[in-house]
Amino acid sequence: MANERLRSAIVARGMTDDEVAARIGVDPKTVDRWINNSKRKPYRRHQYALANLLGRDISYLWPEERTAGEVREAGQAELIRLYPHRAVVPRELWPELYAKATEAFDVLAYSGFWLSEDPMFFKVVREKSADGVPVRFMLGEPGCQAVEQRGHDEGIGSGMASKVRNALVNYSPLFGLPGVEFRLHSTTLYNSLYRSDDELLANGHIYGVGAYLAPVLHLTRVPGGELFDSYAESIERVWQGARTIRSPHDLGAAA
Repeated sequence: MANERLRSAIVARGMTDDEVAARIGVDPKTVDRWINNSKRKPYRRHQYALANLLGRDISYLWPEERTAGEVREAGQAELIRLYPHRAVVPRELWPELYAKATEAFDVLAYSGFWLSEDPMFFKVVREKSADGVPVRFMLGEPGCQAVEQRGHDEGIGSGMASKVRNALVNYSPLFGLPGVEFRLHSTTLYNSLYRSDDELLANGHIYGVGAYLAPVLHLTRVPGGELFDSYAESIERVWQGARTIRSPHDLGAAA
C-alpha cells in the first residue's frame, strides 16, 4: 500500500522525488520505496527532515509512528515561554516578533486595540508592506453576536464593539498599503493569535476577564510538533470565512 499522504505532500510542495532525495541526502530509490510501500518507513532522522522540508507534521505523514510521549516532547519543544497574562509580556515583543516576518504576518483578534496605539508596531507594518510581506488583519465584525457575547463575557457589554470600531479608526493609516489587508470575522474566538512566520503568540480568552489578564503562549514551529500548526490552521479557517473591508468605515450590516 502506498503512502498517499507523503506522495501528495511532495506534489503540493512542487518537488520531484529526486529533488526530495537530494535534499534529504538519500538515494531516489529510497524515496520511491517510502512512497510506494507504506510499511517501509524512514529512519527517525529522515522523518524529521522530511516533515521539515514538506511543511507537514510527522503525525500526518506517518500517523501510526508517534507515541504519546513523543507528542508531549514535541509540544514542550514548541513552547518558548508561558506568560501568566498579556499585561506582563514585554511590549516590545510584538514589534520584534513581526520584524522577523518574511512570509506570514497575521493578527487575529476581536479588536487588537492596544496594538492600534503602538507606533513601533505601525512602523513594522509599513516596513513589511514595503518588503512585499503579506500583512493580514482579522478583526471582529462589530455588530455580530460573537463580539456582543465577548463584551458581555468581559463585563463591558457594548464596549467590545466600540473597541473594534475605535481600533479600526486607529488602523486607518494602514488601509491601502501594498499587501496589507483587513477582514472582519464573526467567529467565536478562544484565543487571539499573532503569527510571524514560524512563531506565534496565543493569547487565551477566559470567561469574565479581559484578554490582557489571560495567559499568552509564545510558540515556535518544530519538526513533529502539533501546537503551532493547530493554531496556524485556525487562523486560515477564520481568514477564509471573513469578509474584506477597504476602509475602517466599511462595516455594513451585522453578521
